[in-house]
Amino acid sequence: MKLGFARKKIEDTAALDQVREWTRARFELAEDETVMVSEVSCSVPGCPPIETHIVFWTARGRHHYKIFKPLAEVTGDDLPPAFMKNALIALDGADCDCC
Repeated sequence: MKLGFARKKIEDTAALDQVREWTRARFELAEDETVMVSEVSCSVPGCPPIETHIVFWTARGRHHYKIFKPLAEVTGDDLPPAFMKNALIALDGADCDCC
């Protein structure tokens, strides 16, 4: 049994950076606005086995969305359109176990 953190491949780091850049550009985020990208495995029936979760914070609050594919397969076309930015805001009290 191996314990501890898995070492990320250089390709994973490049994919994380690319999705962060696409998100920052798509939603016109300032450099000081945080963008978090993670690949998450899902064991819920009917859920894709691996999802990419994207979360970013603005003055209006926390925004989040999922892309139902592994990080390495995400393209810029998978991101929601810019006009949906406000629709991605996480509402207070909303039950969200993703982020």
